[in-house]
Parts: sequence; structure tokens; C-alpha cells
Amino acid sequence: MSSPKASLPIHTTTTSKPSTRRVSLELDPYASPAEYYGKSHGPRKVAKSRTYSAGNAPRRFLINVEQTLRDLLAREDTDHNIQITIEDSGPKTIPLGTAASGGYRRFDVRGTYMLSNLLQELTLAKKYGRKQIVLDEARLNENPVNRMARLIKDQFWPNLTRRIDGSNIFQVAKDPKDWTKDPRPRIYVPRGAPEQYEYYKRVAAEQPDMRLDVQWLAEDPGNDEYVRDLNAAPGLLAIEMERIEDTPDGKPNFRGLPFVVPGGRFNELYGWDSYMETLGLLVNGREDLCEAMVRHFCFCIRHYGKILNANRSYYLCRSQPPFLTDMALRVYDHIKHKPDSLEFLRRAMLAAIKDYYSTWMSHPRYDPVSGLSRYVPGGLGVPPETEATHFVHILTPYAKKHNMTFNQFVDAYNYGHVFEPDLDQYFLHDRSVRESGHDTSYRLEKVSAHLATVDLNSLLYKIECDIGRTIRAFFGDSLTIPPEWHVKGHSTIETSSNWDRRATKRRKIMEKLMWDEDKGMFFDYNTVKKEQTGYESATTFWAMWAGAATPKQANMMVQKALPKLEVHGGLVSGSEESRGPVGINRPNRQWDYPFGWAPQQILAWTGLIRYGFEEEAQRLAYRWIYMCTKAFVDFNGVVVEKYDVTRQIDPHKVTAEYGNQGSDFKGVATEGFGWVNASYVYGLQIVNAHMKRALGAVTTWDTFKKMTEAADAEEAADVLKKANEHDKSAGKVHVAEHVRHTALTHSHEDQTAHKAMHGSEERKEHHGPGEAKAAHL
Repeated sequence: MSSPKASLPIHTTTTSKPSTRRVSLELDPYASPAEYYGKSHGPRKVAKSRTYSAGNAPRRFLINVEQTLRDLLAREDTDHNIQITIEDSGPKTIPLGTAASGGYRRFDVRGTYMLSNLLQELTLAKKYGRKQIVLDEARLNENPVNRMARLIKDQFWPNLTRRIDGSNIFQVAKDPKDWTKDPRPRIYVPRGAPEQYEYYKRVAAEQPDMRLDVQWLAEDPGNDEYVRDLNAAPGLLAIEMERIEDTPDGKPNFRGLPFVVPGGRFNELYGWDSYMETLGLLVNGREDLCEAMVRHFCFCIRHYGKILNANRSYYLCRSQPPFLTDMALRVYDHIKHKPDSLEFLRRAMLAAIKDYYSTWMSHPRYDPVSGLSRYVPGGLGVPPETEATHFVHILTPYAKKHNMTFNQFVDAYNYGHVFEPDLDQYFLHDRSVRESGHDTSYRLEKVSAHLATVDLNSLLYKIECDIGRTIRAFFGDSLTIPPEWHVKGHSTIETSSNWDRRATKRRKIMEKLMWDEDKGMFFDYNTVKKEQTGYESATTFWAMWAGAATPKQANMMVQKALPKLEVHGGLVSGSEESRGPVGINRPNRQWDYPFGWAPQQILAWTGLIRYGFEEEAQRLAYRWIYMCTKAFVDFNGVVVEKYDVTRQIDPHKVTAEYGNQGSDFKGVATEGFGWVNASYVYGLQIVNAHMKRALGAVTTWDTFKKMTEAADAEEAADVLKKANEHDKSAGKVHVAEHVRHTALTHSHEDQTAHKAMHGSEERKEHHGPGEAKAAHL
């Protein structure tokens, strides 16, 4: 939307005659809540049994929602948090009347899992206005892996989906981080999107009570002083929209493209969260949402110069880990049958090239001495999006030094009336940590802006490889750069050879400056001290995900790095040794030991599979899925932002720094958390059928391993016994070979079936060397 005329295609909506639904007695017991309690449950009829028992028919309960909900909470919720968990001390049983007997025959529902599921179902039924329901028992004793995956697909993704337009701008533009005296909904529109400006001005005029403030953004929206001054009037930044049918009076009308937020309290489009969510959304067939988010990022790069941390004015100087090329290629794989798919891919690559040049290979992020890049966002003063008290302990001594109140000092410092070089360095690194996405960690604290991190440079290596292969495979090895995407000083024609050379150069530099042969890990490189940091982090596996590691390096990481970082629930963010001691004066950081995050798991799984370490990838995925499932079963369906991967009982109880998003709900969790949702359904594509069955029974990895080893040994012994008996009668001498072959066949049959299910054809056009085994992921 760069010209005064609306250039977007018009999307029309059609209405059809209402159809008459046939009432079915066989409603899917696992239907989504909207279908189960909304559309279909109302007219549903239940066949009465002529006896007190329904015989072999599936059991259904006839329930008065309000009364049963009160009774259930009174009996079972002994800690009064509107959840039923293993920490409650109720009788863990409640009688329910069966529907087939008209409620006469009672049946006990027992155990934390079934009772918490009952609480969830009753809460949902009440939400949909149901007074009485017929509830399938299958919804209460459902396999927990299936239940969690189903909720993610049918409930969590829809509840995390947002859009920004006139229909909801009043709600989404409100900002809990707006600390000004007159917080009000406000949106900034870039100069290249005049249609959006006119649209929002019309919305503001038609709804004056909203007090929507619509402002043009400056031509150079990334200027440090300008962004600082915007903090006096923070607001949303416009993102991509689509043209729909004109209003009744003939005015152009628009609708915001949808996107998925990290958690329920967010309304903004976030950077690398969106990529991680895409991996799960594609598994669940929601390529429409993924395509829309790629289009949003292209809009941001074109008009704001980068993919933003999130689309709020105070993020104009800050990006996040760049995943656009991999994200676009994965989406393209799912939409390539569409007529405009190649144009979608072209636009995404143009945006990625612009972002690469203007953001990551420009001052101050690019370090010309090492040839590597760093997280060094712009910005002045105190980051305004944090809580007002966040930096009190840092700033108070300076305020006393200058004989100022806290607020007086913050204002004077932000506008350069006082000079504190040490404080400048502190906030330089603080902003860098936030741009890295790993906020916060002792790996980065007070040094982040000086570090060429393994994670960022692995991502840039992947971008260089992706762009080179895409230009070669899809655009005849010549991609013309239009003026709106061109970066001054760079060519208007891009060819694959240049990008191949860039990737080769970065890979060699990473090997020289980041790789430690003795420890078998990649380490962050301090561009000021010109040395490795030595901090052992799960980000070392990002080099495998990107294909930047050699096969030898990948093997050494599996042998040396993996044992240091693998724990009960998967991968820990960093080793305990590197984190160091914590206490009152040195509190724990949420991106350090003992915490684990979905992105670290996902990228490690994919990297391991890429280099042929399927068993290790399956083991790590199993550990993570088990931990998430165990918390889901024991704690009322909880799905949270991060986990303490060393805890076996309540890993979701994380108190470090910002607490844990996703655990504060009443009755039923309705959103989970974006990248954990994605990691769960993505990880289920990696584990085999035996593992899924064991996970459904909430079996620990150690127990599963012992069971499978025992089964292998028992079968091998049985085969050996039968073979020996057969050999005695037949005089054969090749028993050992027969046993070996049978044992191998047994141990690998699931992997073979898994590969056959997902296919092993290599997508050579855009996957790196050695990635054929990970192509389906």
C-alpha cells in the first residue's frame, strides 16, 4: 500500500441460504467446544435406554451445569484457585447421572485428571450459555496427548488469533505499558500507506467516543531522538490489511490480516514468536494464518526498516531474531498450488534481502573487524515498555548523585541533560538483550551488545543459504530489486553466487572464532575482547539447525555438548556451571539453568534430525512432550510460556523474573502459550508410534527406555530359544545372525514406519546439505 490509490485486491464476502442441520445422535465426542457446546449441542437428543444400563453404548452424563460446577469446586478445589490439581486434597470423586437412564443411574468420576477435565468442560459449557448438557465420558478420560493436541488445534490457536482494524482498534490499541497521564488508543501509520491513514481517520470520526488518535509516522521512523519523543504518546504501528467491499456510502474499506500472539494478554504482532508458532500452525493446517504473518513482516520491513520486536512505537529501533526466509519457504511449501504463491515467495525474499542489508549487515549491528553480526538496537534512555519500577535499583543511586527525584533524573537522562557513560553502557546491553529474545540471561547481561552470538550468526548463515538457493531455484538465478525494496549501496540485481559466497565466508568465520574443538561447542564471540565467552548454552545447536556445523562438529556436539544440557524435561537453556551460583544478591534469570524454552527444543530437534541423529532428536522431543503432558494432566490442563526442565512434579511453577505466562486461569486454560503449543504438535511429528502410546500413558523417558530395552531383550531371547531348537533339529549354525537381524528389525521398525509416513524425498530447491531427513519438518 505505497500509492495514494488503494492497490489491494478487493475481497468480497458471499452469503448463502441457511441450511437445515440434521440432528445427530452421534455427535463427535471430541468436537471443538464451539461445535460441541455451541452449534450442535442445543438440539441434540439422547436415546433413552429401556433398562437402567445403556449396555455397551458409550457412557454419557446428563448434567445440570451450574449445580454440578458448584458441587465439584466445593468438594475438590480445596485451595480455592478454581483449578483441580494434584495439590488439592478433596475426595477425588464425584457421582454423575447417566443420560441413558435420565440421570437415575449414577456413576463415579474419579481421579485428578478426569475431575479437572470435568471442571474444564463445565466451564466451557457455561461460557456457551448451556444450562444442561449431555457430556460424553470420552471427553473426561481422553488420552491426554490427544486431548492437549486437540485443544491446541481447536481452541488455543483461535483464542490467540488477533487482527487490527476499526472493529477492534479500541481494545487492541490499549497498552498496559502506557505510563503516560492520558493513555488512549493511538495508531501510527507510515507515509507509504495512505489508504490506512484515511481508513483510520474515518473510523475515528465515526466513533468519537473512542478517542482514537491517528498519526502519521515520520519518513525516518528509526531515528533515535524521534522514537524517544514518541514515548510521550505511545501507540500501535499499522500492519498489513486487505481491501474488502466498500462501505454503503462508497468509501474504501479494509480489514486487518490475522496473526497469532504469544499469549492471551498480548495484542501485538511479535517477531520470533510468530515463526515458532508457524511451525505448529502448519502442522494443524493453518497456513492461512502463517501466510498472513509473513505478509505482516514484509510490510514491517518495507515501512519500518526491520521486523520489529512488536508493532508498538517504542519498538521502532528494535528487531528480534530473524527467521523470515525459513518461515516463508515453509509457508510456500503449503501454498505453492495457489496462483499467487510465487509472488508471495518473491516478496518475502525481497523483504529478507532488505532486512539483511539494512539491519544486520549495517552499523552498529555489523562488526567489520570480525565479519560477524551482533544484537545492537538503537534507542536512547530508559526502555519505556518496562514497568515503572523495573530500573529503580539501577537509577536511584544516580538520582541521588545529581540531587534529583527519581522521575526528574529519568527525564534529564533521557534528554541528555545529564551524562552517565556507565549508565549508557548498561542500557546499551539491556536493549541488546531484549532484541536477542533471550531476556534475560547471565550469558548476555552487561555484555550483550559486544557479542557476536551463535544464535544470530547461525540465523544469518541460514538466511544467506536460503536466499541463494531460492534465487537459483525459483527466479532463474537473477532477482531484480524494485526501488521500494532497494538498499542504497547494493546491487539492483541479486544472483545466487553472491549469497553462496557470503554463507561460505560466515561459516568459516564461525568455525574460526566460535568453535571450540575440545569442548565440542560453538560459543558466543566477544568482539571487544576478541575472545569466546565460554558460556555453555543450548544456542550451540542453532548451528546444526542452520546447517552451519560440519558433520564432524555436529557429532562432537552430540557427544560433548548434549550431555551437559540434557535433563529430565529436555534441553536446559544453559549449564548450571556457566550460570554460576544464584542467591539474594544474584537472582536467577529466566533464560538460564534450570529453565527450558520451546524455541531451544524445536531448533535442536530439527538440527539433530538434519545431521542424522534421529534417536537423539526423538529422545529430546519425548522428554519435552512428557514434561508438558505431565503438567497438563496434574494441573488442570496448564500450558505455560516456559518450564523448569529439572523439576519432575510441577515444572510449570517458574518464579524467576517475569513469572510464567499461561498459568493464571480460572477453570480452563483457553490459550496455552504460542510457541509451547507449536512445540507440542511439532514434536509429535518426531516421536514414533510406540513413544506416542507411552506418552499417552504419561510414562517417563527412563521408564519407557527400560520397557523397550526389556521388550527387545525378551524378544531376542525368545527368538534365540526358538532358533536353537530349530537348529538342533535341522543342524543349522547361523542362529546368532538370525537373532541379530530380528532384533535390528524390531528396534527400527517404528523409525522405518515414521519415515514412510512422512516421506524422505529431499526438497533440494531450498534445503541445505544434509537436510533431507528433516525435510518433512
